[in-house]
Parts: sequence; structure tokens; C-alpha cells
Amino acid sequence: MDLKIEPSRVLDSIVKDEVTVVLPTLNEGMGVLSVIEELRENGYDRILVVDGYSEDSTVERAYENGVNVLYQHGIGKAGAVKTAVERVNTPFIIFMDADHTYDPKDIWRLLLHSEHYSHVIGTRDRKFIPRVHRFGNWVISQVFSVLFGVKVRDVCSGMYLLETEEAKKYRLEETGFNVEIELAAQSASRENLTEVPIDYRPRIGQKKLSTWNGFSILRAAFSLARRYNPILLYSSLTGLSIVPAALVLGWVGLDVVTKKVWHSGWAVVGIMFLLIAAQAFTLASVSILTKHSEMRLMEEIRSSRQQPESTV
Repeated sequence: MDLKIEPSRVLDSIVKDEVTVVLPTLNEGMGVLSVIEELRENGYDRILVVDGYSEDSTVERAYENGVNVLYQHGIGKAGAVKTAVERVNTPFIIFMDADHTYDPKDIWRLLLHSEHYSHVIGTRDRKFIPRVHRFGNWVISQVFSVLFGVKVRDVCSGMYLLETEEAKKYRLEETGFNVEIELAAQSASRENLTEVPIDYRPRIGQKKLSTWNGFSILRAAFSLARRYNPILLYSSLTGLSIVPAALVLGWVGLDVVTKKVWHSGWAVVGIMFLLIAAQAFTLASVSILTKHSEMRLMEEIRSSRQQPESTV
């Protein structure tokens, strides 16, 4: 896929000094220098390296090129992201991996939509993504889309934009590479998530993401759905429970009427399914009421912000 498109003139109104590009690093000495050089060539001078205590030349290369470096707290990439969100004060943050896989020339695509969305994901060209990871990413993105009622094709992408003030309100509790899906879950629940296509290149240096990380990310998706989009989760549980309950109890009742036979064990099973469905339905109903209240409150806040200030 050829993504060699020149930036729109719309970006003339966006000041690049309002953007901090954050590079989470751990032993990225082989690629970090070229990423820094490309960022400056594209006009992005506010660069922050958040390091996870590298044992190679990563920090030295960043310092030598005049880039600010912070040592993260917390474990893994999630710790780096949380550290950056806490410390950055510019209106926008762009996160990029420091392994040369992402091209700074695509940042303008994310910025174009920063006025209407607080979280913009860069959806990667899949040409240089290994087949196993490509399939795993597709599965995770499909599951995420169903659980959160949005269409996202690359929820695990390592290049994305966040509105800083909005990101500071997010709760970051996951660890490692789960941080991207946790951010996306909270943005989707606030209807502030979108995506744009970006280029993707072969990495420089040793890869850190293993196939087993995919299972952890998938588990996190279900856990986050319970926390941030319980309506769909509990509604699905209601549907999955009511069907076997109706089948089992219907069969038990039919045998009682036609054969005068009482299946007490199966009746208990049917009642258990029925109770699960009832509890899930109750939780879904409460979640719907809570969500509607939250949406009304958000609409009132947005409308109050859009009203022009009175002049004297």
C-alpha cells in the first residue's frame, strides 16, 4: 500500500510546538537515533524518551542529540505511557515506538482529526507484520470491536495520538503491552476513538512482542469490557443463558405434562441458567441507565463549552 501523500494545508493551523512525541524505549539504541533525526526533519522538536532502564546505548544516544529523557515508573510499556501522560503538558501527545517501524511523516494524519477525537490510532500497513502477529492482531481487533461497539482494525498499534488533558483522566491499571487496548477501551466508551491509515516498516533491533502477549491482550479486552462497556457484555450473557434455560425447562415441563416424569436434576440446571440470565439482565439494565445518564451529562458539558461567552 502506497501512503506517500503530502500533508494537507489544513495543518497550517496546527502548531507543532503543541505536540510532544513520546518514544517509550527499552534497549532501542540501534533505532532511536534514526527516529529522532526523522522527527526533526518533519518539524517535531518536542521529543521525549521515556526509558525502561535500558542496558545499551539508548539513553546516551538520546542525550547526545539533545532529547529529554525520563526514567519510567511501573513495569513494561504501560509504565512508560503512564509516566509520559503524567509529565507531558503540551495539548497533544504522539506515542511512537523507537524501533523505526513507524514513519514520522504520518503524524499529520493523526493531527488532522485531533479537533474531534481525543484518541486517534494509526492503523498499520500489514506488509511487514509477521503472519502470526497479523492474524493475532486481527482476532484481537475483531473481539475489541464487538465488545465495545466500534470498528477498529488495529487496536494494538504502537503509534497513536492522545489529547493530553483527556488522557490524564484515564485510569491505567494494565501492564505491559495491554496499555494500548486499555487506552482504546476508555476512549471507545467515551466515543472519542477513531483511526487513520499509516505506513509500517521493518523494525531495527530485536523484537520484544511475543506470540503469547496476544493471549494476555485478549484477556484484558474482556476484563476491560466488563469495566467500561458492561451493557454489551451483560446483554450477551443474558442471551447466551436464556436459550439453554428455555430449552431445558421446556423439556422438563413437557415431560411432566406428557409422561408424568419429573427431572429434578435437569430442572435445577435450567433454573441456574435462568438465574444467570436474570442477573445479567438486571446488570445490563442498570448499565444502560448509567450510560444514558453519563451521555446526557457529557452532552450538557459539551454544549456549555460551545456556548459563546457573553460580552459586556
